[in-house]
Amino acid sequence: MFKQFGKNDKQPASGNGTVVDLEAAAKVTSSALKSLTKNDKELTDRLDLKSRLHEALLERLNLSVIDKVATEELRREVANLAQTVLAEEKRPMRTEDFKLIVDELMHEVLGYGPLEPLLADPTINDILVNAHDKVYVERFGVLEPTSVRFRDERHLLRIIDKIVSSIGRRVDESQPWVDARLPDGSRVNAIIRPCAIDGPSLSIRKFSKKPILLEKMVELGSISDEAAALLKALVQARMNILISGGTGSGKTTLLNAMSRSISESERIVTIEDAAELQLQQDHTVRLETRPPSPNGTGAIFQRDLVKNALRMRPDRIIVGEVRGAETFDMLQAMNTGHDGSMTTVHANTARDALSRIEQMVSMLGLDLPLSAIRSQIASGIHVIVQLNRLSDGNRKIMSVSEITGMEGDTITMQDIFVFKKEGKGENGEVLGKFMATGMRPKCAEQLLAAGVDLGQTNFLSRGV
Repeated sequence: MFKQFGKNDKQPASGNGTVVDLEAAAKVTSSALKSLTKNDKELTDRLDLKSRLHEALLERLNLSVIDKVATEELRREVANLAQTVLAEEKRPMRTEDFKLIVDELMHEVLGYGPLEPLLADPTINDILVNAHDKVYVERFGVLEPTSVRFRDERHLLRIIDKIVSSIGRRVDESQPWVDARLPDGSRVNAIIRPCAIDGPSLSIRKFSKKPILLEKMVELGSISDEAAALLKALVQARMNILISGGTGSGKTTLLNAMSRSISESERIVTIEDAAELQLQQDHTVRLETRPPSPNGTGAIFQRDLVKNALRMRPDRIIVGEVRGAETFDMLQAMNTGHDGSMTTVHANTARDALSRIEQMVSMLGLDLPLSAIRSQIASGIHVIVQLNRLSDGNRKIMSVSEITGMEGDTITMQDIFVFKKEGKGENGEVLGKFMATGMRPKCAEQLLAAGVDLGQTNFLSRGV
């Protein structure tokens, strides 16, 4: 059935007329496989060596006093021990390779092992460990593989345990997933077997040490000057704002940026599942939820914290993200004198964001008519800011929309600013422009009353 090609035969031309030399192709393939095998062997040998050195460290170092030892002194001890082990194995090593091994051992002892270089890289936004030998990162909105590897599942599990135990959390068969955070505020999610079929998985959303300002977002092209000026004015005029977007679209980043316009004289209470907000005001109280204890008791949910926040005399309440029962309490707060409150929600459009809020309130089972829920939403939320992460990895504010009221049982909205896509560039970047729609916001009078005059020209439509 199949023609047997001899070593000098050539395969018939393919559909595009190309003739393939099988012998040449086989040589290329063989060469590539040998290179791949060699690289894999070097990586395996290196991981084995580091494992032996780390085990020797655990046997010979007094780990209980490590925190009391100066870093340089500890490094000398680690280097001396590594030299001793390498001499015993009669394994010479170049100076730069030895320095790299010592660095990695220091990461194992003091930090999070192979993750440390990735955590230190300011260009990386997310670290995604799919398995002990598959580690990806996101840079500038684009996923890419890395050469980082854990020795095995046990090594990855040890690092996960080190992360979660530092904040009093645990992960095991009875509770196979956990949300945690690193000391710098980076958000961590870990999930292990039996829920993670291919082994432990770890996701880290890195915490930006330097919050991005609206001015920087304008410079990056995420928003226009006019739209940024409007967002600042809305915060200063104490409008209630809902920030909507998909995963990784920049909701928390925008919330941090907008919060800079809050007056220092106001008392702010923030509520989050995992503390990420970086408010700069001194008069800020930060609250965080608590998971249940091993016996399933003691959990503190966002709804509990929102209710408690109302008793703390807040001028503004900021909820990191609404995703459940706390949505109703947040709406109640917005409707009862806590103007200027802000929160975020996962949704793909501004209209979808309203549907999500409506759905979350309905799930409470309060037997409220749909018209009553929508009326609460329409009167509580003033503005929706929609963000998207585009196909080229860039994050954009797609629209700034004002809720204008109700028509029958329908919540009415009008777009003030929109991002209009205009195609793609040569390198795949999404082209487009921020445009004012020409609609003057109904809240313009409130902005004026708050001492903010953006002028009529700020909202004039500039067609293309």
